Amino acid sequence: MLKAFKYRLYPTQPQQKDLERTLSLCRQLYNAALQERRDAYRKAGKTVGFYEQKRHLPEIRAELPEYKHIHSQVLQNVIERVDKAFQGFFRRVKAGEKPGYPRFKGQGRYDSFTFPQANQTGVKVQDGRVLLYGIGSVKCKFHRPIQGAIKTATLKREGEHWYIVFVCEFEPQPLPENHEAIGIDLGTNPNFLITSEGEMVEAPRYFQKAQAKLATAQRSLARKKRGSRRRKQARRRVAKLHRKIANQRKDFHHKLARRLVSRYGTVVHEDLNILGLARSRTAKGVQDAGWAQFLQILAYKAEEAGRRVVGVDPKHTSQDCPVCGHREKKPLWVREFTCPACGASLHRDVAAALNVLARARTEPSGMGTAWAVP
Repeated sequence: MLKAFKYRLYPTQPQQKDLERTLSLCRQLYNAALQERRDAYRKAGKTVGFYEQKRHLPEIRAELPEYKHIHSQVLQNVIERVDKAFQGFFRRVKAGEKPGYPRFKGQGRYDSFTFPQANQTGVKVQDGRVLLYGIGSVKCKFHRPIQGAIKTATLKREGEHWYIVFVCEFEPQPLPENHEAIGIDLGTNPNFLITSEGEMVEAPRYFQKAQAKLATAQRSLARKKRGSRRRKQARRRVAKLHRKIANQRKDFHHKLARRLVSRYGTVVHEDLNILGLARSRTAKGVQDAGWAQFLQILAYKAEEAGRRVVGVDPKHTSQDCPVCGHREKKPLWVREFTCPACGASLHRDVAAALNVLARARTEPSGMGTAWAVP
């Protein structure tokens, strides 16, 4: 399977200028390739494809000396990105969705370039450093070892920092077989996650806690004159705060997902319409919790460990009694579930988690008899 490993780079000032120059030239090439496709279709009704644009790259490198310092495969990847943008556009048109025509990339909208065959050419890892074509030997913080064979390497700018992301192919090492199953109910406040065993994981609410600092930084940014040096500094401060919140949330998701995957063989969750919830009145809480990111992390960690993650229909999970099945519709602010039919009394979220777990056995997409519900 493929797995990404992300590391922080510490370039010198000349190396940072070279990275910025490479990124700028890749962005210009992207916009030029996009412009060529648009003009060809508007003026001649002709479609320009990936291979046709790719064949022009040697001419570009010959006529524009600045592109000679960029690896040829990096430039090919830029053309491939343009092609993928158009493939996505045509796919959405065919599916009847809102198409979203590919856009030109502004200075702050193009933040990475890729070496597609990093294990063969362009990138070499040696003694705590990364040797990059056209850049030089850059110091890198390898906080964990790289596993498997390196396939691609992407240089990514995040604010003032630079990172390298290696995509590696390796043989996963599954955890010992485990037949225990757990149902989880996702929340926003006060609990992020409640299990069918009654365990409650408090929601960290990183965005909510940082709102005061963000408001101060954003007000400062709004007062600065456009194009000024102080406005750029204020914008960096706001971006830094948002980046810290995102990193804190991702760290929380990784640790919680690892804990669940290590303890249980099967994790069952509600197959929620998270995109729809992110547009509702609960949007701020849902986005602060980051359910989509958590479920994505949980799924790939489970796959790597040989575990299973199952999504079930979320309808009525918080209204059905997990003991007798009686359905009692009550507003969500009522947190204690008391069944009028059998008298069972449970915390509403625990009852929902139990229903989620039980539903996985009855739905066609569930686990059948591969595991036993405790």
